[in-house]
Amino acid sequence: MKRNNLSVVNKIVQYSSAVKQPKVGFYSSLNHTHLPAVLLDWGSLPHYVVLRIFQYLPLIDRARASSVCRKWNEVFHIPDLWRKFEFELNQSVTSYFKSTHPDLIQQIIKKHATHLQYVSFKVDSSTESAEAACNILSQLVNCSIQTLGLISTAKPSFMNVSKSHFVSALTVVFVNSKSLSSIKIEDTPVDDPSLKILVANNSDTLRLLKMSSCPHVSSDGILCVADRCQGLRELALNYYILSDELLLALSSETHVNLEHLRIDVVSENPGQIEFHSIKKQSWDALIKHSPGVNVVMYFFLYEEEFEAFFKEETPVTHLYFGRSVSTAVLGRIGLNCPRLIELVVCANNGLQTLDTQLICIAEHCKNLTALGLSECEVSCSAFIEFVRLCGKRLTQLSVMEEVLIPDDEYNLDKIHTEVSKYLGRIWFPDVLPVW
Repeated sequence: MKRNNLSVVNKIVQYSSAVKQPKVGFYSSLNHTHLPAVLLDWGSLPHYVVLRIFQYLPLIDRARASSVCRKWNEVFHIPDLWRKFEFELNQSVTSYFKSTHPDLIQQIIKKHATHLQYVSFKVDSSTESAEAACNILSQLVNCSIQTLGLISTAKPSFMNVSKSHFVSALTVVFVNSKSLSSIKIEDTPVDDPSLKILVANNSDTLRLLKMSSCPHVSSDGILCVADRCQGLRELALNYYILSDELLLALSSETHVNLEHLRIDVVSENPGQIEFHSIKKQSWDALIKHSPGVNVVMYFFLYEEEFEAFFKEETPVTHLYFGRSVSTAVLGRIGLNCPRLIELVVCANNGLQTLDTQLICIAEHCKNLTALGLSECEVSCSAFIEFVRLCGKRLTQLSVMEEVLIPDDEYNLDKIHTEVSKYLGRIWFPDVLPVW
């Protein structure tokens, strides 16, 4: 790799417009001339150039390149290359992605743990992989991690790990980092005591916390985070730990403006019908304190479980329904969600069209810019009226062709022309591919 590709030099000399055509015999004598060392000796490249190249290489290629020469090996160990690292852990029998080699993991722990700043763990569905991630976490005692992410690529495998093992490993990072700003620990057995340790050591730096589907965290645990971490700007959690007290804590004068609040609404127990309500005064306090906050809600409920929602004004901005939602609920959204920006409906019970509800949403939700519809029914006339009311502010419109029902005024052949006219751009309904 050092001095073997003179044809590259030949092509540069031959085709460069800045160099005259060489005389006969030039190439035959090329080996006997003193070309600049930088062209022939890759080891002479400046460190900053090699570092820049290494930053674009996959880890395995970077490791191979480090064996070319001593200088490249030195660059391989420069701290800048190890500030960001993703540990990929899987069992080869059950996973499709490559796993980080155990020898490399040990090398990182021994030589580069102090350099790690942006760390993530990607694990497959096996408990063994999640336990391996915990073992690595427990060894990061000399780290200064700023962002930490635990990612399960399939089912939440961290939930199968012993709670004591997981919490013990996680608190090693919480105690030793002292500068954590972003933590994504969704679908894990993190608990209230470990959150208190997080707050005790990182309250001044924490800006983002994503912890949806963490069943061992209570409303008191998340309230402790909101009270102490005054710089928290993004928060993701389950609805069952959302409380009036939490919203008021996020609205205190000493707390920075919240930018993003994600709420996953999932049945805590199978067959659960009743959900607690959040007072309008608590929502109002949050919006008064953080007027630009995005309130994102994901619903994974059955129709009979929506009783507690949208009866009063709710400042939600992004609303996603993963299961069937009734026309009654959609009607309440049109009347009580004036800040709505994006709405996605994956299914409706199909007994009635959504004509009235969509038009109500268009009339009252003046900030709506995106709509997605699937497995429901809307008449072509009502849909065109909805688009006319929204106009060009509707920048994203994804509607399956099966949703649109022809009527006396419009059919599927005409609808795209009318919709395109009001949007100011070409639009067609989405069509499922036929394989």
